[in-house]
Amino acid sequence: MAEAVGSLLALLGAVILFSAGLGLLRMPDTFTRIQAGTKASTLGNILVLTGLAFYHPGWAFKLLIIAYFVLMTNPLSSHALSRAAYGIRIPMTPSTVSDAREHDSSGERGGS
Repeated sequence: MAEAVGSLLALLGAVILFSAGLGLLRMPDTFTRIQAGTKASTLGNILVLTGLAFYHPGWAFKLLIIAYFVLMTNPLSSHALSRAAYGIRIPMTPSTVSDAREHDSSGERGGS
C-alpha cells in the first residue's frame, strides 16, 4: 500500500512539475513566468519528496530537510529575481492592469 501511495504522489508531483515547464513556455512575460515556475515547482518537488518518503521511510528525515529548504529557497529566489527584473526595467506584458510598485516610495522605478 505504501508503494502505491508513494507512486501516486511522485506521479502527481511529476505532472505538476511538467505544468511548471509549460507555464514557463506559455506565460507572456518574465514576471508571470517566475510565478508559474516557482509555485508549481515548489508543490511538485514537495510531492515528489513525499512520494520518496513513502518508498524509503528511512530517508524521511533527510527528505523533510530537503523539503524545508525547497520551501524556503524557492519563494525567496523568485522574489529576488522579480525585484531584479523590475529594477532593470524588464517590460511587463501590455495586459498588466496595474503596477503596484510604480508609486512606491522606494525610488526604484517611478518613485517620488
